[in-house]
Amino acid sequence: MSDRPHPLLELTRARVLEFLREPEAVFWVFVFPVLLALALGIAFRSRPAEVARAAVVSGSEAARETAERLGRAPDVEVRLLDLPEAEEALRKGRVDVVLEVSGASPPAALVTYRFDPTRPEGRAARLAVDDALQRAGGRADAVPTADRPETERGSRYIDFLIPGLVGLNLMGSGMWGIGFSVVVARTRKLLKRFAATPMRRSHYLLSFALSRLVFLALEVAAVVGFGWLAFGVAVRGSILDLSLVSLLGAAAFAGLGLLVAARPRTIEAVSGWMNFVMLPMWLLSGTFFSYERFPETLRPAIRALPLTALNDALRAVVNDGAALSDRWPEGLVLAVWTAASFALALRIFRWK
Repeated sequence: MSDRPHPLLELTRARVLEFLREPEAVFWVFVFPVLLALALGIAFRSRPAEVARAAVVSGSEAARETAERLGRAPDVEVRLLDLPEAEEALRKGRVDVVLEVSGASPPAALVTYRFDPTRPEGRAARLAVDDALQRAGGRADAVPTADRPETERGSRYIDFLIPGLVGLNLMGSGMWGIGFSVVVARTRKLLKRFAATPMRRSHYLLSFALSRLVFLALEVAAVVGFGWLAFGVAVRGSILDLSLVSLLGAAAFAGLGLLVAARPRTIEAVSGWMNFVMLPMWLLSGTFFSYERFPETLRPAIRALPLTALNDALRAVVNDGAALSDRWPEGLVLAVWTAASFALALRIFRWK
């Protein structure tokens, strides 16, 4: 019996070494997702409630008294400006609402609000400023109310983002990493030489998928670990379930990467096919914002996309503590994509 390693293991080892010798590939797989999480986590971090920024047009005693009343409200920031300055501040977004006060002193004065109704900040500022003025004028609430601020677990944007970045990274490393490697080998006539060897087509294609799975734990740990260290994003579910979901997603995109690269002969051709396949998932699959924003008639098709299923399963495990058995529909979607793409890739793959 021969002591030589199995050809599939040797091919997988070659793919791993090939990946490690490309610093650009290591950067895009391990470093770029962390930098993206840092940038978006800072940009969309949780903040204290913003105050309403208001400008009162100066020129009368009533305007001065109105500004003084608003200045006593804790959630209003007020400035006394002349009309051209107030208009410029509103146009450039330095204030959210402008008040023109006419008539006698408050509360008998007439207050006209100038704001942009298409901007949420303008509408919110108008309501906050009016509420402050009415209370300062002696208005009492007809119904007693009380506030109890609560922050639900997994409700921050960064909690939504981290699982999405894991899914996006698995898609990118699976499709770009595998697809480009296969097509580059084809353009260099290497596949033509491989075809003359006893190597099986299935071993060659599976070696790409297995080499990506070797780095799976590091890919997921890099993003999830950074989210935990930098922003306190906790994995509330089982690490085993997180690993299995990631494994299913990586296998699905490895299969898609092989399928897309099965026929193209040039880098330009495979780039076009990659963008054709990946762009809809970038836009629809809920990586950076929820796909619930799309019309309800489109959602069944969106949920059938592999990145959507992966993102939904990852968020359920990370944010909700769900078990993988509870997310079997998403697991089924990923399994179907994996089996179908691998089978079709093996059928249509060509060496030259």
